[in-house]
Amino acid sequence: MARIKLVYVGGGSTRAPGTMASLIAKGASFAGSEVVLVDLDADRLALVERLTRRMAEADGVDLAVSSTTDRRAALDGCDAVLTSFRPGGFEHRVLDERIPLKHGVIGQETQGPGGFFMSLRAIKVMQELAEEMRAVCPQATIFNYTNPINIVSEAMTRFSGLTTYSFCEGPIYETWRAAGIAGVDPEKVRIRMIGLNHGSWTVEARYGDEDLMPLFERRWEETKGEGLGSFDRRVLQIAASMGSFPNSYFVYYYFRDEMLAAALAKPTTRAEDILREAPGYWRHYEEQAEKGRPVLDAARSRGGIYELELALDVMDAIYNDRGATFPVNVPNEGSIPGFPDDLVVETTGRCDHDGIHPDKQKPLPRQVRGLVEMLAEYQALTAEAAWQGTRREAIRALASNPLVFSLPKAEAIYDEMAAAHRDYLPERLLA
Repeated sequence: MARIKLVYVGGGSTRAPGTMASLIAKGASFAGSEVVLVDLDADRLALVERLTRRMAEADGVDLAVSSTTDRRAALDGCDAVLTSFRPGGFEHRVLDERIPLKHGVIGQETQGPGGFFMSLRAIKVMQELAEEMRAVCPQATIFNYTNPINIVSEAMTRFSGLTTYSFCEGPIYETWRAAGIAGVDPEKVRIRMIGLNHGSWTVEARYGDEDLMPLFERRWEETKGEGLGSFDRRVLQIAASMGSFPNSYFVYYYFRDEMLAAALAKPTTRAEDILREAPGYWRHYEEQAEKGRPVLDAARSRGGIYELELALDVMDAIYNDRGATFPVNVPNEGSIPGFPDDLVVETTGRCDHDGIHPDKQKPLPRQVRGLVEMLAEYQALTAEAAWQGTRREAIRALASNPLVFSLPKAEAIYDEMAAAHRDYLPERLLA
């Protein structure tokens, strides 16, 4: 089995214990490997290290675990770098969600202005990481979870010179969502979603030997989604109307006014809710770190928790040459017809010792392709602005986002958010 050195940048995050639990659950695939946890908060790093050690010992997994705040030192001799971090923490995600609302625009973690500024902050750190990796471990591969993964991966694959793969469990979760909305057994549902991360559609949707799409159409016609929550009801309406099952983030585009009104009416944002919950996560981790056999409770944790961590599954497939196929975010290279070869897309790919080989896909349905193309151009513009642009290029990119689509709003939102995030942005992007 593969024996690798893995550096986890973001190893002191609320997500990290769940990711480590997933790695330990796959322990036989990585026996004898080394994991170095890296983050800015030494106290939380120490806790995650202690908890990881305890979980590995309890399961008899041969895994060397250490932690450090010195990222460059950690990178020496590593094979893989797992990135999952949030510059500014959830406190700055609150700003991403709150400030756009003042201007009549949806604030969201990966979509619209919120996702845009998360990109700018994340890519600044990724540039620093890339410089260190080129000097210390240029052969290492980046396995990225940092959001928005499509824009972060776009920037890294275009400009860093490093092999970068990005992952989101969304296509798997959307399979379960599709089954629930259709009211069928999820074990019999098979869907293939392609496009962009948080911007994909089905090109194949089956329930056993049956086409799944008529089930959505029939449920919408007969019940209008009765019994579903408001979010899933909108997903059902999109699927029934557009003839393809959407990634659920498309609700923000096809029901923009309704989603904006709901956000304005809600007293807290999602980030504020998480900030309220976060102390409970850390108490849970502290409690489990003292137990002989720690068990993470999914309701009190964030992250993979054993059963689902795509980045680790793909590492296993690559370093152990398994030739397995997974949802991936990689340069298109002809996978999705009609999209540039160098555009990072969400597709499926075969993973083996030579890396990820994207599968050839059917074209996206014409009725949904236009919006994906707009988001693809926004993605490329934002990646370039974040890596090497100025305020001018950044505003061009933000104005092209379909949730903004207004130059005066783009300028006003940009200047207010750039000022709020200035400590996490390069000087060239400030007014």
